[in-house]
Amino acid sequence: MLTIEDIHTYYGDSYILQGISMEVPDGQVVGLLGRNGMGKTTLIRSIIGFTPPRRGRILFRDQELTQRPAYEIARLGISLVPQGRWIFPSLNVTENLTVGMREGQGGWTLERIFDLFPPLKERADHPGNRLSGGEQQMLAIGRSLMTNPALVLMDEPTEGLSPLYVRIVGQVIRKLQESGIAILLVEQNLRFALRYTDFVHILSKGVIVHSSRPADLDRNPEVKSRYLGV
Repeated sequence: MLTIEDIHTYYGDSYILQGISMEVPDGQVVGLLGRNGMGKTTLIRSIIGFTPPRRGRILFRDQELTQRPAYEIARLGISLVPQGRWIFPSLNVTENLTVGMREGQGGWTLERIFDLFPPLKERADHPGNRLSGGEQQMLAIGRSLMTNPALVLMDEPTEGLSPLYVRIVGQVIRKLQESGIAILLVEQNLRFALRYTDFVHILSKGVIVHSSRPADLDRNPEVKSRYLGV
């Protein structure tokens, strides 16, 4: 579904991604792990078009994304759950969910989002800035699904959440995978990533330094200690 071929991304003169190559197959959850500042969010921004790579190619369903603007990339079937959630604070829950809605094969509607996240239905008329952190994360995920994507980019979806909401996010990832949606998951919570991914990559200083099945990483204390501080 998503193929990244030797991309190199910069912020000005700062060389961030130094030759990243990886794939996200149909219907799979691929984890991207690493310490802060290693380039994980930059990779997400490169895929979605916020910070295009200077070299290399990004292909989605055999269509090149590399120099497309973000709105075109979204229309092709990629959505983003950004770090920090980026909800619209002055819009209510329903307005946040429908502001970018788009019909598609996924069949995601307002009713389905409310079935997936019952607390959002109870707060449908509440402004975004009146929600708890966990409710805001539900809203960010729901908003991304309302574009009916084939691939969801999730950047630190469990950051700052209580254990209850971390479990809810995990359950949602399982349901999305079962429905055929692919996910690229950037995550600092190692236990969460190992539980909910099919394959993992570790990024360090802009380079992928380890790739394996989650169980293989879990059995490798040297890699976990060196690159994840575990």
